[in-house]
Amino acid sequence: MTASDPKDDLRVYLQDARDVLLWKLEGLSEYDVRRPLTPTGTNLLGLVKHLTGAEALYFGATFGRPFAGTPLWITGDAEPDSDLWARPEETREEIVGAYRRAWAHSDETIASLTLDAVGRIPGSQGTEQTLHRVLTHMVAETQRHAGHADIVRELIDGTTGQRPNGLNTAPFDPGHVERVERAAKEAERGGR
Repeated sequence: MTASDPKDDLRVYLQDARDVLLWKLEGLSEYDVRRPLTPTGTNLLGLVKHLTGAEALYFGATFGRPFAGTPLWITGDAEPDSDLWARPEETREEIVGAYRRAWAHSDETIASLTLDAVGRIPGSQGTEQTLHRVLTHMVAETQRHAGHADIVRELIDGTTGQRPNGLNTAPFDPGHVERVERAAKEAERGGR
C-alpha cells in the first residue's frame, strides 16, 4: 500500500462533499432548489449559501486571508439565518459561483499552509485552531450538509445517493419502506 498525504486526503474528501452538494441542484427548478422541505426551512440553495460563508470564515479570515466579497452573515451585518435561504433576487448562478470561488480560495489556503499552521477563528474570542483541525471540521460540516441535501433532494423527486448515476445506492425496492414500517410497528408492540 502506498503512503498517502494526510492533507491531500482531507482535501479530496472535502472536494467530494462539495461536488455532491452541487449535483443535488442539477435538473431542478428555481422553486425546488429554494423551497423549504423541513419544519426548520432546510433547502438546497440555502445549504450551498451557508457553506460558502463557512469556507470564507474558516479558510479565509481564520488564517488572515480574507475572502473577497465575504458574505454579510459572516461579518454580522445580516439578519440571523440569512445564510440558510436564498432571497428572490439572489440567483442560483450567483450563489453557486460564490461557493466555487470560496472553495478555490480555501484550496489556496490549504495548499499554502502546513497542517500545523495556526489560525484564529473570528468571533470566537480568538480561538486558535490548526489547519488540520479546521480542514477536518470542514470535511465533517460539508459532509453533514451533503447528507441534508440528499434527504431534501429525495423529498423533491426521489433522487438519492452520492453520485448522479446512483452507483452507490441499492436499486429501488418498492417493498422496502413497507418492510421498515412493519418492523417499526412490531417493535413498538414489543414483538420479536
